[in-house]
Amino acid sequence: MRQRTASTGASRNRRRPRRWSPVRIGVMPRVRVEPSGIEFEAREGQTVAEAAFAQGYYWPVGCDFLGQCSNCAMEVISGLGRLSRMGRTERYNLLRQRGSRALEDPRLRLACQAAVFGDVVVRKSGVRPDTI
Repeated sequence: MRQRTASTGASRNRRRPRRWSPVRIGVMPRVRVEPSGIEFEAREGQTVAEAAFAQGYYWPVGCDFLGQCSNCAMEVISGLGRLSRMGRTERYNLLRQRGSRALEDPRLRLACQAAVFGDVVVRKSGVRPDTI
């Protein structure tokens, strides 16, 4: 049973306000690519490059999504927390291909390794509709 305080009449056992989840149920995450303005959907957990190819876009990559070439490297403009954490393979190959300075900026990611878990905006030149 709730007790009321004498001065305000407010309940001591107040419910906390409901926190709304930032995840949109039933809606797939969207990836926007600048400067081209291309936008496509990605299944949750799908990498950025895989989602681009699945939606009919060409994303520059040279190693069949193995994370070895860094041709697919992109800059994350917004939504960094909505991508998977950088794994060992991605970290090693960024270091090997781009040097230690590449690891200092968390916005530099490999599109073939970064899985999407929410809306993101990235910068990558060369992304275009696949004409082949």
